[in-house]
Amino acid sequence: ENPQLSSLENTDLTFSEGSQSLHKPEPLDKVLNGDVLSTLKVTIFFKLSERAAMDASYVEELDGILKEARTIENHLKQKRESLKQRFAVITNTL
Repeated sequence: ENPQLSSLENTDLTFSEGSQSLHKPEPLDKVLNGDVLSTLKVTIFFKLSERAAMDASYVEELDGILKEARTIENHLKQKRESLKQRFAVITNTL
């Protein structure tokens, strides 16, 4: 462990040069953890945004597939109806 960091962490009170008042400095590990935490939050936010965009594109793709499936289904229903009518005509003729 770095002795300079240990001495910074163990400092209780220091003088503020501008105001002559006492304040408790933030321990270095808390300051660094705050930066790391902020970076982590931003990273997670961007990853979630990317995921949401990907999910939205999947939804759009699925909508397109469903639309195409419904079109094919309607076409097949029309073909079936047409065949029924043709078989009815053939049956009536016999």
